Amino acid sequence: MDQISMDFLVQLLRIKNAKKILEIGTAIGYSALQMSQVSNEIQVVTVERDVNMFERALSNIEKLKKQKQIHPIFGDALKVQQEVEERAPYDLLFIDAAKGQYQKFFELYEPMLKEDGLIVTDNVLFRGLVADSTDASKRLQKLSEKIDQYNQWLIHHPDYVTTIVPIGDGVALSVPKRNIGV
Repeated sequence: MDQISMDFLVQLLRIKNAKKILEIGTAIGYSALQMSQVSNEIQVVTVERDVNMFERALSNIEKLKKQKQIHPIFGDALKVQQEVEERAPYDLLFIDAAKGQYQKFFELYEPMLKEDGLIVTDNVLFRGLVADSTDASKRLQKLSEKIDQYNQWLIHHPDYVTTIVPIGDGVALSVPKRNIGV
């Protein structure tokens, strides 16, 4: 996540007064660490399947002494649902992992949100390739098509209102319709 998008996410946490966050896609722990800086009350449960990234995240969390706020879970986010659910409900779900799996992550973890929860999905414009991938490799074209399908699914979701904010690599904000009188 680039700095502008991170600043945006951190501001959303402040506005929402989020205390419990679920992050799908820890990587090296950067986002979880940034989110934990907003308040000492914030708890971040974060899932990572790449062992090298997971170990780097653990090291970074330890260096900054954030073990009491950040709770890493090692494993495939599509397979660790039970462990994640033990810490539910969450105020915010942050999806920033395997882009081709975004819809599955959304569907799996959305039920663990509080009634007024917010879902934030990163990289939904995918370097502009979602709009035009003609010059990209076949692999990137296929991935950008999957992201576009996810975006369309989000925009037309019967229970959520979604806005795609064109900052950084694109951030989607999804709120339950029941919370806004729609």
